[in-house]
Amino acid sequence: MEILFLVLSVLSLVVIPSEGAVSSIDLGSEWMKVAVVNLKPGQTPISVAINEVSKRKSPALVGFQGGNRLVAEEAAGIVARYPDKVYSHLRDIIGKPFKYAKDLLESLYLPFDLVEDSRGAAGIRIDDGVTVFSAEELVAMILSYGLHLAEFHAKVPLKDAVIAVPPYFGQAERKGLLQAAELAGINVLGLINEHSGAALQYGIDKDFSNESRHVVFYDMGSSSTYAALVYFSAYSTKEYGKTVSVNQFQVKDVRWNSRLGGQDMELRLVEYFADEFNKQVGGGVDVRKIPKAMAKFKKQVKRTKEILSANTAAPISVESLYDDRDFRSAISREKFEELCADLWEQALVPVKEVLTHSGLRIDELYAVELIGGATRVPKLQAKLQEFLGRRDLDRHLDADEAIVLGAALHAANLSDGIKLNRKLGILDGSSYGVILELDGVDLLKDENSKQLLVPRMKKLPSKIFRTIKCNKDFDVLLSYDNANKLPPGFSSEKFAHYVVSGLADATEKYSSRNLSSPIKANLHFSQSRSGIVSFDRAEAVVEISEWVDVPIKNLTLENSTSATPNISLEASPDNSTNVGNENLILESGVSNSSNPIEEPSSNGVIMEKKLKKRTFRVPLKIEDKTLGPGMSLSKASISEAKSRLAVLDKKDADRRRTAELKNNLESYIYATREKLDTSEEIQKISMEEERKTFSEKLDEVQDWLYTDGEDASATEFQERLDILKAIGDPIFFRLNELMARPAACQVVRRYLGEMQQIVSGWEKKKSWLPKTRIDEVLTEADKLNKWLEEKEAQQKMSSEFSTPVFTSDEVYKKMFELQEKVASVNRIPKPTPKIERPKKEESESKSGESASAEENLSESEQPAGETGSSPSSEADSERHDEL
Repeated sequence: MEILFLVLSVLSLVVIPSEGAVSSIDLGSEWMKVAVVNLKPGQTPISVAINEVSKRKSPALVGFQGGNRLVAEEAAGIVARYPDKVYSHLRDIIGKPFKYAKDLLESLYLPFDLVEDSRGAAGIRIDDGVTVFSAEELVAMILSYGLHLAEFHAKVPLKDAVIAVPPYFGQAERKGLLQAAELAGINVLGLINEHSGAALQYGIDKDFSNESRHVVFYDMGSSSTYAALVYFSAYSTKEYGKTVSVNQFQVKDVRWNSRLGGQDMELRLVEYFADEFNKQVGGGVDVRKIPKAMAKFKKQVKRTKEILSANTAAPISVESLYDDRDFRSAISREKFEELCADLWEQALVPVKEVLTHSGLRIDELYAVELIGGATRVPKLQAKLQEFLGRRDLDRHLDADEAIVLGAALHAANLSDGIKLNRKLGILDGSSYGVILELDGVDLLKDENSKQLLVPRMKKLPSKIFRTIKCNKDFDVLLSYDNANKLPPGFSSEKFAHYVVSGLADATEKYSSRNLSSPIKANLHFSQSRSGIVSFDRAEAVVEISEWVDVPIKNLTLENSTSATPNISLEASPDNSTNVGNENLILESGVSNSSNPIEEPSSNGVIMEKKLKKRTFRVPLKIEDKTLGPGMSLSKASISEAKSRLAVLDKKDADRRRTAELKNNLESYIYATREKLDTSEEIQKISMEEERKTFSEKLDEVQDWLYTDGEDASATEFQERLDILKAIGDPIFFRLNELMARPAACQVVRRYLGEMQQIVSGWEKKKSWLPKTRIDEVLTEADKLNKWLEEKEAQQKMSSEFSTPVFTSDEVYKKMFELQEKVASVNRIPKPTPKIERPKKEESESKSGESASAEENLSESEQPAGETGSSPSSEADSERHDEL
C-alpha cells in the first residue's frame, strides 16, 4: 500500500510541458536501483525500472567468462562457479589507493586479480590474463547497464541522470564516478548525497507551513552506515502576484561509519559456519582458502540472515561445498545476535554523533526514518528503540527505493524540460571541510597562507574567492580540514596540487610602472552541486597611477571661468600600447587631484593634469599537478577507455543478436514440428511427400543446431532459419488461408447484404444525396459480388495443395475500398436552404409604397431624361435587397 500511495502522490507532482525523460541511479556496493521520470503519454510519471528478470534492483556485478562480458543478472548467474571472474564492490574501490582496495576485497574473501596502475589506484586483470580494466571502466559498465534499463523502461532515448552517492565520498571518489558516467555515455545532471535523496522523497508530499521539524535519516546498507540530521521548514514567497508557501529542507549534519553494514553481519555468520565445517572435515582443511566454497557459503548465508529477520531460527544448506561434501547446519537468532554483539553498539555511534554535534535532545527529533536493507534486522531496530526511547521507529519510506526515487525527483527538477508542481527547496552541505594552503618562494608562512576555504556543511553549490599579495609564481594545495575524518582509505589530507604561473612575468613587466599598490593574485574556486571543489581560474591584479592631460569639460577661451573638477576617463588605445598582446582586462579611472590649468591647445580647449589609475587583470596559468589515486584519468586514457568499451558493447550486441537468432531457430523448429505432427488441416493443404521432405530438413537443421551450431554465428542461424521458412512458409500460408479465406468471404457477403439497407436509409433520411453517387456505390457492390463469385468458383476447381487463387487479404482490401466509397457518399452535407425575401408589411404608408414603387421602376418606365439611377438610389436598392 505504501508503494501505491507513493505513485499516486507523485502523479500530481509533474507538469507535462513536453515529452521528456530523465533517470536516477542508486549505485550501491552490491545492488543498483534505477528510477525514471517519464512524461511520455501512457507512462507512469515516476517509477522504478524493472530489469530483464522482472526485479526492481539489479546486482552491481561485472563478469568476464569465455571471452564474453556479463553484467548484473548474467554475472550473478556464474558467481558461485567463477568467483574470481565476477567483480563486485566496484563502487567501493573507485578513486581508492591500491592497498585499501586490496585489503577490503581480501576481507570479503573476493579473489580478484588486482593490479596497481600508474596512479596508485586499483585495476582488475580479467580472465584472459592480459587485459586490465580500471575501476572507472568497470563502474562505467554497470552504469551503462543502468542507462539501458532506464531507456527500455521509458521507451525513449535517455542521457540525463542524477547519481546518488554515500556522504563519505571524497573528491577522488566523486570525480572517479563522474568519469565512469562519462565513459557510460551519461550526462550527469549532478551527484546527490544519499541522505538528500531520501529527504527529498520524505518531504515532497508534506506541508511544513504550520510546523517545522528535525528528522534523522538512518541508513544501514550493505557496506556502510550513516545518520543525517535534516531540518524541514517552509518560507513564503510571491508567485504570480500571490503569496505561497514553499517547503524546504536543510541538511544540518551527517555522520557515518564507512566500514559497517549488513555484510559485516553476514561475515560473522560465514566465519561461524566455516569453523563448523572445518571441524566436520578435519585434516587441517580450511574452507576459507577455497574461493568457490566461500562464494557458495556467502550466497547461502545471505538467505540465512534474511530468514532470521522473520524467524527465531534458520537453517543453512550448501551442496558440494568442498570435495563433494555437503554442509547442513542451523543457527538461532539469539546466537546470531551474540556473534554480532559488538556491531550493535557501533551501529548507534552515527546517531549519537549527530545529536552531540547538533546540540539537539532526542525528544526534539520529530522522526528517525530507517532506510537501507540492513535496518530490517530485529536486533538493530531494538537497539535503536532502546537508545531513542521509542516504542516504534519511523518507516514511512521504502527502505530500498527511497533514495533512487528522491534522486529521480531531483533529476526532474534539474532537467530543462520537466518541472514539478510541488516545490521543495534543497540545501545540502559539503561532507568535508577544505583547507587552502599556498606555497611560494617569497610567500610568508602565516595565517593567510593556510586558511579554511570550504567550511564543513557549506551549502552546495557555492563559489569562493580569495586574494593574496604575491609577485612570484606559487603552488596551491587543497586538503581536508580534519585528518581524523578523511575519506575511507586515505592517509594524507591533501587531495589536490596546482601550480600557478605567470605572476613573476607580470611583476617583471609592470614593476617599472608607477604601481599604486602591490601586485595581487585573485583566486577563484567553486564547489559544484556534486560536491566537487574546483580551482577555476587565477589572475594577477596590477594597479598603476599616471599623470595624463585631459580637457576640462565646457571650458574654452570664451568661457574659461568654470571647470568641472570630477572627470572619469576610459583608457585610450594610445595610452595602453605598451601593455602588449596579452589577454588583459583593464579598468581605469581619474582621481580628483589636478595640477594648474595649462595653456589652451590649438583647438581652443583648456587642458589640465589628472592622476589616472588603471587596473590590469592578467590571466595566470593553472597546471594540475595532483598525483596519486586522486588523479583523474587523462584525456588519452578516457579516449582509449571509450574505444575499449565500444568494442565490448558491439561484441555484447552481436552476442545478444546471436542468442536471439539461435532461440528463434530453435523455437521455429519445435513449433513447426508440433504443427506437422498434430494438425489435421495441414494434411488438406500439403502432400505427404512435401511434409516428409520438410520434416527431414527440420531434423537436419536441429542436428546441426546442437552439434556444429553451438558456436555458430548470427548469420549462420539466420541462413538456416531462412532455408526452413522457404519450405514452410508456403505450406503455412495455405494452412492459414484454408480458414481465413472463407471467413473473409463471409464477412464481405454479410456487408453486401447490408448495402440495400444502407441505400434505403439514405433515401429516407438523406434525400439530398445525388442519385448518380448512389448508383456508383451500387455498381461497385455488384462488381465486388461478381468478383467474389468468380474467385470462389476458380478456387473450387483448384487443388488445395497449390497456391490459392485469391487470398483473404485481397477480399478485405476490396471490401475496404467499397466501404470508403460508402463513407464518402455518407459525408455529403445537406445543402443550405435559400433565404427568402420577407414580405412588405401592410402597415407601410401609401407614400412609402409609392416611393418604393418609384425606386423599383425599370429604365423604360422612368420619365424621359432620367435614364439612369442616381448613386444614392442604387445604394438604397442594395440595402433593401440585403434585408
